[in-house]
Amino acid sequence: MPDFGAELKRRRMSVGMSLTGLAASVHFTKGYLSKVENGKVRVNRDLAKACDLALGAGGELLALVAESAFPARRSAGGIVGLPDNGRYFVGRETELEALSALLLGPDEARVGVVHGMAGAGKTALAVAAARQVAGAFPDGCLFFDLRGHTPGAVELSPGEALHRLLRLLDVSAEQLPADEDGLANLVRDQLRGRRMILVLDNVRSAEQIRAIADGETSSRILVTSRGRLPALDDAWHFPVGVLPLGDAVRLLRSVAGDHAPDDDTVATGIVRHCGQLPLAVRIVAARFVAGGWTAAQLRDRLADETTRLGALEDGERSVATAFAVSYEALPGDQQRLLGLLSLHPAAAAETGAVGALAGLGAGETDRLVDRLHDAHLVVRDERGYVELHDLMRTFAAKHALPQVPPDDREAAVRRLVEHLVALAVAADELAEPHRFRPATGLPAPAGVPFSDADGALAWLGAQWPALADIVDSAARHRLYDRCWQLAFVLRAFFFRERLLEPWIRTHERALEAARAAGDPGATGMILNNLGMAHVEAGRPGDAVRFHQQAQEQFALARDDRGAIDALSSLAWARLYRGEAEPAVADLTTVLAGYRRTGRTRNVVIALRGLALASAALDRFPEALAAAQEATGLAQLPVDLAMAVNCEAWVHFRAGHWDEAARSYRRAAEVADDAGSEYERARALTGRGNTAAARGDRPEARRWWAEAAAYRVKLDPAVLGEAEYRNRPAFAE
Repeated sequence: MPDFGAELKRRRMSVGMSLTGLAASVHFTKGYLSKVENGKVRVNRDLAKACDLALGAGGELLALVAESAFPARRSAGGIVGLPDNGRYFVGRETELEALSALLLGPDEARVGVVHGMAGAGKTALAVAAARQVAGAFPDGCLFFDLRGHTPGAVELSPGEALHRLLRLLDVSAEQLPADEDGLANLVRDQLRGRRMILVLDNVRSAEQIRAIADGETSSRILVTSRGRLPALDDAWHFPVGVLPLGDAVRLLRSVAGDHAPDDDTVATGIVRHCGQLPLAVRIVAARFVAGGWTAAQLRDRLADETTRLGALEDGERSVATAFAVSYEALPGDQQRLLGLLSLHPAAAAETGAVGALAGLGAGETDRLVDRLHDAHLVVRDERGYVELHDLMRTFAAKHALPQVPPDDREAAVRRLVEHLVALAVAADELAEPHRFRPATGLPAPAGVPFSDADGALAWLGAQWPALADIVDSAARHRLYDRCWQLAFVLRAFFFRERLLEPWIRTHERALEAARAAGDPGATGMILNNLGMAHVEAGRPGDAVRFHQQAQEQFALARDDRGAIDALSSLAWARLYRGEAEPAVADLTTVLAGYRRTGRTRNVVIALRGLALASAALDRFPEALAAAQEATGLAQLPVDLAMAVNCEAWVHFRAGHWDEAARSYRRAAEVADDAGSEYERARALTGRGNTAAARGDRPEARRWWAEAAAYRVKLDPAVLGEAEYRNRPAFAE
């Protein structure tokens, strides 16, 4: 009897049919048919029958195939065993269409992994997509829960998964091989030639399903998992995140029905506290249905991190329990890192900060982060950040962190604080190279995420909220020196961006730390910075008090440098309090000291103060000379912008409209180059004031409108341009 493969090839070629054409006719892949023709794979009756019909062999090809040692394939009868998603599958329209399209893709893309964190709604999305395309799979849609992440359940072994699949494919128990390899071969044989969907839910590892996923078939295998399952090399991957805010609110209202909060603001706040995680939203909605809670009460419980997770359980479902299954599957080093990550004040931490927390080198840190990322316990992005979902962060702080020994936690906080202090100093050195900074004794950090002033400012712009929280954390952990050092370094950035609230908040905490450390020099520096903040906030009276206290502390510390800085700051506060004459006297003394010690940048600052104070006294020649000298000595673009604005202001006060307009125009250009919206808005306001003083109201409105487009506050209490703009004569 001729060999089936050889006869198949002879008949195919005799009718001029290509392998591609035959593959299309019989719904097997070209590669598989090539193996059949070359005798490399076993032939089953279904394939033989299909080839016989395609080539018009009249049963002769089919006759070459002996009865299989495997059981005959019996159809699953088009059975659809998918669970019901219920009425509450909300949102995910875009994801549903994309996933459905992938299921209808070419046979080479037969395995897909839908992955995401616990409670993200992976199963609901996978089932919805399978239902949507079920008509294209006539042999049925089957659903299997492999219990890989089911609380309290034992996950199915690979052999058990194969056994259950074969029984559902109508293979009798007596025909099932006893060994796992035999089961795997039988599954591949049974799936070959079928076109069906298998939804394999709750898969923990690729090994659980490898025997099912590796076969050649026109079926689709859709896997859901909390892990990314990177070991499934040929699979495509479909990540599932939390719901968009609007969809999360829709889900809450859909499940809670008439019991849902009437107030949209309250409903939105609730789903935000749920992290927009579908499981959490459904649990909260069920609480509304059960009754006993007002929307405001439940919102407040969710807002409090100490009670949030307790509010997210309903007796049968629990966010904390769902997370615990993933956490408990981790080895000890990954559990430790997850707990330590909750110590970082921001949701997203740079990998360098993660390494500092862990006390590990870059390679080992990367390995642990990758494993947590693969398990969807953290998200690692291409920018180099590691992010914890809000609820996962709460879980980590409550359940994972307590498992870390106290001395390990304290050491981690110290490493993190010192890492961030060193980075902040490095950024400040690039952004403000001529600024005085007290020594920290820390080594320069390796691998800083910035290389120039612009990069340093961008980093500070992204990191300052976390750095401000680190000031507080350092104080709580009695790292007093690091607390005030970090606050001091942040002052320049806060001044540049006019971030007054965090400036004052961090320095009030730093003041407590400096006093607790018994360091009068540090106390004086922080008091002086606090005075500057209160000047910028339009409270010169409070500023005078802080600067006078700073002078007292510098005297105790015998710190001449600090004492002259405090006198300079006190002079500025007196100027803004309307005491121009004393300000001129103090600034004259300060200027001489700065010239004597070669502190050029401080010379520029003192000259600007003298210019403003002299202009307030109508001493315009002296004012202009000081402003012009400050412009000539300015070393940084932002200092130059302030000096030119000061020069323009003197011209304006003297009634030199042409000179004022030219200087404000130049100041706006320099401020733009320096990236200072504050100084540019100030210059544009000055241009508007100048135009108004000339009687050109349309031109004035133009510049005032452009200045107003910048979201910066120009305080009339400390800025002459803003005070003039608000005068009744200039008002619209």
